[in-house]
Amino acid sequence: MDIALEKASDTNASLIITLKPEDYKAEVDKKLKQYGKQVSLKGFRPGHVPAAVVQKMYGKGILVEEVNGLLSKSVTNYIRENKLQVVGDPMPNREEADAIDWDSQNEFKFSYELGLASDFDVDMSALGSVNRYEIEAGEKEVNETIENLRTQFNSHQHAEEAAEGDTIFGELKQLNAPEGAEAFVTKTALPLAKVAPDALGTFLGKKKGETVTFVMEAAFPDEKERALATGAKKEDAGNLTGEFSFTIEDVTRHAPAELNQEFFDKVLGVGAVSDEETFRAKVKEIIGQNYGRESENLLRNDIEQALLDNILISLPDEFLKKWLLEMNEGKFTAEQIEEQYPDFTKSAKLQLIKNRVAEKNDINVSFEEVMGATRQMVRDQFGFAGSDGGEMDETIEKIAKNYLMDEKNNGQNYTQTFNRVFDDKVIEFIKSQLTVVDQTVSLDEFRERAQRQQA
Repeated sequence: MDIALEKASDTNASLIITLKPEDYKAEVDKKLKQYGKQVSLKGFRPGHVPAAVVQKMYGKGILVEEVNGLLSKSVTNYIRENKLQVVGDPMPNREEADAIDWDSQNEFKFSYELGLASDFDVDMSALGSVNRYEIEAGEKEVNETIENLRTQFNSHQHAEEAAEGDTIFGELKQLNAPEGAEAFVTKTALPLAKVAPDALGTFLGKKKGETVTFVMEAAFPDEKERALATGAKKEDAGNLTGEFSFTIEDVTRHAPAELNQEFFDKVLGVGAVSDEETFRAKVKEIIGQNYGRESENLLRNDIEQALLDNILISLPDEFLKKWLLEMNEGKFTAEQIEEQYPDFTKSAKLQLIKNRVAEKNDINVSFEEVMGATRQMVRDQFGFAGSDGGEMDETIEKIAKNYLMDEKNNGQNYTQTFNRVFDDKVIEFIKSQLTVVDQTVSLDEFRERAQRQQA
């Protein structure tokens, strides 16, 4: 076998592979003998079909299969052994392959187009410093959060007359039923928040015992909302039109929860705090923790941008666009690939850099690390806190293993989790090599910085 790399430029090359009979014949003959022992053909005893007949029936298929397997292994080994920085997949010259005469040729020549990344080095000292932001929630954010919590844990109150946002309960009656049809009558609840603005005035200020007359399609123009208000099936609600009456039997109103011990216990857990001042301090702390995750994401993005800004890598752009088009045949047009290409190159360059960092610093991911990350994912997803060392841990272990070993998705769950753990380890290593400057900022300042990064 002859393998030669022909470089057209720093980022484009061709891999030429020439196969001769001594490269494949022994394995082809071995498989033909195996087929001869197994094949069953009318007129011959099992295992006694003449070799010439077996060759005629299966020879070409076995040859093609063996050559393709040999090619795939050879290309992969050559790239690995020569440490080629390949991006995308090797693309075979299909015209050359289609021109092969498998019946008469015994020497074969194949060529693969390769896309290469230019050589580069990762110098951590050139990356400078990055900022990590600690978000300090102000009174505005604390007040907004508490008001949202009070609404979330609201209570129901009975009111004497209807106001915006209330729900009125009573009897709904159709006043002009279609000829031959029975009038629609039901007990229901009308949420005034869903009533069209132009019709809302008909209901406001009405008290228990009063009857309101309204046009159904004017009050509830959306048929889905009409179905919810009347209790009718969605397909039937469209036919409920014209004048209806509604006799109010009760009015209920959502009232924000009071700032008392019951509310504190519902939000933070029984006995966590006992007064409003401590409650506000705890809410402020939680807001900071929640935005802390966003801060870490921003730090990660800043680190990745620093890598891209300071490490110059050239990619085989035309090759990659061609490869993306073929790989996603029918899914994306050339115009769509052109539009999304900058994001692809950013991702490709980052992966090349991270792989180089991992290689130079012996960063690896073990199976146990993948399992550990999956166990934590299961805990977070199902709300399992801590560890009891018993049945809970056994359940988590079983769920985690089933997730990673799910054969239905061909190992994608394991691959995705492995890549996430690998990426986290590399970023943590890079972070340890950089100067990380901690800054305390307000929530508005943090949001402004995050928006600038996304622009």
